[in-house]
Amino acid sequence: MSSPATAPPPPASLKRIVTASLIGTTIEWYDFFLYGSAAALVFNKLFFPDSDPLVGTLLSFLTYAVGFAARPLGALVFGHYGDRLGRKKLLVLSLLLMGGATFAIGLLPTHATIGTAAPVLLTVLRLVQGFALGGEWGGAVLLVSEHGDARRRGFWASWPQTGAPAGQLLATGVLSLLTAVLSDAAFGSWGWRIPFLLSGVLVIVGLWIRLSVDESPVFKQALAQAEARKADRTAPAEKLPLVAVLRQHWRDVLIAMGARMAENISYYVITAFILVYATTSAGVSKQTALNAVLIASAVHFAAIPAWGALSDRIGRRPVYLMGAVGVGLWMFPFFSLIDTGGFGNLILAVTVGLVLHGAMYAPQAAFFSEMFATRMRYSGASIGAQFASVAAGAPAPLIATALLSDYGSSTPIALYVIGAAVLTVIAVAAAKETRHRDLADVTPPADADRTTAPAADARIP
Repeated sequence: MSSPATAPPPPASLKRIVTASLIGTTIEWYDFFLYGSAAALVFNKLFFPDSDPLVGTLLSFLTYAVGFAARPLGALVFGHYGDRLGRKKLLVLSLLLMGGATFAIGLLPTHATIGTAAPVLLTVLRLVQGFALGGEWGGAVLLVSEHGDARRRGFWASWPQTGAPAGQLLATGVLSLLTAVLSDAAFGSWGWRIPFLLSGVLVIVGLWIRLSVDESPVFKQALAQAEARKADRTAPAEKLPLVAVLRQHWRDVLIAMGARMAENISYYVITAFILVYATTSAGVSKQTALNAVLIASAVHFAAIPAWGALSDRIGRRPVYLMGAVGVGLWMFPFFSLIDTGGFGNLILAVTVGLVLHGAMYAPQAAFFSEMFATRMRYSGASIGAQFASVAAGAPAPLIATALLSDYGSSTPIALYVIGAAVLTVIAVAAAKETRHRDLADVTPPADADRTTAPAADARIP
């Protein structure tokens, strides 16, 4: 039976919690993806105007990658305090940091105005974005996972994951609208600032909703137990979350990092690098490429909860493996379809790629949450996810652009994604199935398998 800490909350309460997490992650991903799209479209000219166009794009993507470098630091800091103080407080802070940095980018002078100081300031603000996002993801998915119905945890926890395509949809939609109504000169002069300045309004809405939810009952229970142990002079002192994670969950951290490789790399190749490849190699206009990503992101949004629900029925690992294998197999058809230059083929290529990506991304929230004990869950899930992003998502558009520049072909890029898919398949195959685990159990799941799995399985409809 479910413990009191994991009993389903009232439907209205759970929906409010899911909404708060979804809106918060949507805003944060909007801010993050907006930068990526702008890096591909205009930042090479605005902040690196003295470079060759493709070299300027490389430098632009380099500042894009810097944001990923700050994500592990965000994971460490937010994970530590999130495991000590609670999920909600840190989520409010991450939203403020991300929104403030994005709004500031919208006010930033370009290279033409202040010279080399412009890309330096851009890089600093990108670091703040990365730091904030490094702490956002773990807290958002844990807040839902720890509140939600254990039997449908994969479905409910997948909703904060839809914040990624929703943010991509919002960022791409705003950019697509602006490029459609403004001339290239107007967009490059001042139009690009509008989406960044809109972040200020979105943050106010997100804060209002996020402040209305309560801390997770699972964390409250774990905190009360920790306080009781602290009062007991004979009990051993509680270890720092980071120390406890690396000591008791090091294997799970490595599995999470491996699981992220194909998911992270494929996503940024499909959504960010595609804006470079389609416009430079396939002769597709910026507007056409943006519209294709826009349509595909809408399908991606709908697919994620469906994959999450499937993971509740058949397990996290089978769904994740389907996505990893599928993305690897899709890469050569993906580029072949784009090379035709047809809008329909471009939509098909990106949509199928993102649907397969969703099979990895949807169960990831519940999968990673179920790997770690409560008082180290924020740290463990965040470290596993964000440290991988430095080696995966951060350099993905940069590596893909460099491969295109050196070889003039999509084949090396496809092989790059396929290699990442192989690593993910190995990592997930080495993991234990987690869908029956009780999040209220403070015993590290890596050290103690559940004995009630058959009974739990019988409860899954």
